[in-house]
Amino acid sequence: MATIKIRRVYEKAAAGDGIRILVDRLWPRGVKKEDASWVEWQKELAPSPELRKWFGHDPEKWSQFKRKYAAELKTNAAVVAFLNAHKKDKVITLLYSAHDEEHNQALVLQEYLIKLLS
Repeated sequence: MATIKIRRVYEKAAAGDGIRILVDRLWPRGVKKEDASWVEWQKELAPSPELRKWFGHDPEKWSQFKRKYAAELKTNAAVVAFLNAHKKDKVITLLYSAHDEEHNQALVLQEYLIKLLS
C-alpha cells in the first residue's frame, strides 16, 4: 500500500515526497508551467466546478463539503484509473493550492484514497 501525503503546491519538494501530483481543478496562481515541481496534473480528481464554487473554502461548509466531495469521488472513474496508474508507487504526494491547510479538497481526497487502499 502506498503512503499518501499532501502538501501545498507552493512548498518546496522534499526528498520523501515520492511522486508529486497536482490535484486542483485550476492551475495554481503564480506558478509557471516550466517551474512546476510535479509530474502530472490530475484535475479530474478535484471537486466538480459547481462543488468547488459552492464551497468557496468556507470553513462553515466543511462538513457538508466533505460529504458531497466523497459522494462525487465514489462515482468518479478517474479515481480507479488513478489508483491503477499508481499502484506501484510507494509514496504519493497530492498537491493543492488552497491557503487553508485544514479545509481543502486534498485532505478529503487523501482520506478517501487511503480508505480504498486499506
